[in-house]
Amino acid sequence: MSVKDFLIQNRKPFEERLLNEAVNVRDKIEEIRVIGNINLLENALKIVLYVVEGQKDEVVAFAKKEGIAWANFSLTLAFKLEWVQAIRRTLWVALHDYELLSGMDVDRERFYKTESNINALIDEFLNGFFISYSKYKDELIEAQREMVENLSVPIIPVTPSVCILPLIGEIDASRVTTIEEKVLMEIGRLRIRTLIMDLSGILEMESNIATNFLKLLDGIGMMGCTPVITGLRPETVRNMMAQDLIFDNKAEIKGTLQQALDEYLVNQRLEQNNSASALNLNKSV
Repeated sequence: MSVKDFLIQNRKPFEERLLNEAVNVRDKIEEIRVIGNINLLENALKIVLYVVEGQKDEVVAFAKKEGIAWANFSLTLAFKLEWVQAIRRTLWVALHDYELLSGMDVDRERFYKTESNINALIDEFLNGFFISYSKYKDELIEAQREMVENLSVPIIPVTPSVCILPLIGEIDASRVTTIEEKVLMEIGRLRIRTLIMDLSGILEMESNIATNFLKLLDGIGMMGCTPVITGLRPETVRNMMAQDLIFDNKAEIKGTLQQALDEYLVNQRLEQNNSASALNLNKSV
């Protein structure tokens, strides 16, 4: 009987011994199965079968898959480490039982070779698991960061050429950089002609941030887009006046977002009507 067949036939005692080895993980097996759809006992058998068969590629591929699953559901790494080390110890006990039942002679050279191969593959699994876990976790964090940044700079199209950017909360150095990158990129991508920036939800804007904000208005103008500021709060205006910072030569100022929308949408309709009338006139001529 091969080692693989022996492990399959003795799966039940193997799993019982494994559960006794992994004391802390034992009580979490069902919770992990529910949260991440991960069957630890079934996966443990897969690992040991790959290892005793010397299937390195399968070990690496399975480690990658496990790392992604563990990271995706934010499962505790300490449990995984304890579980794999318990698998290692339990496998060696099973191999000892196999040799006793098979009546194999003691062979030190064979033992050391087996020990080297098996431990190397289990270490390979652990290494691949942690690399996969870390990489996928970093990708998740980056995706979440980008999502937060996009949500913090919500550019909302109103018409093909007019968009609104409602800014809410505090604007710090990091956020003003994000705003600058997103705004200039979206102006070019969407071909925005008028960007209405509503500041009524801004709680605080530091003096150095206000200076950067003015530079952003210059950049918007250089992109061929008209910046419109609405909703300036009294305290924001007072702070800017105290620093001799003014918006009126860099952007159009409107009292409220509704006022700006009414004016720009009306003007756009007038432009469209004038264009349609001129086209009809040319056709009649």
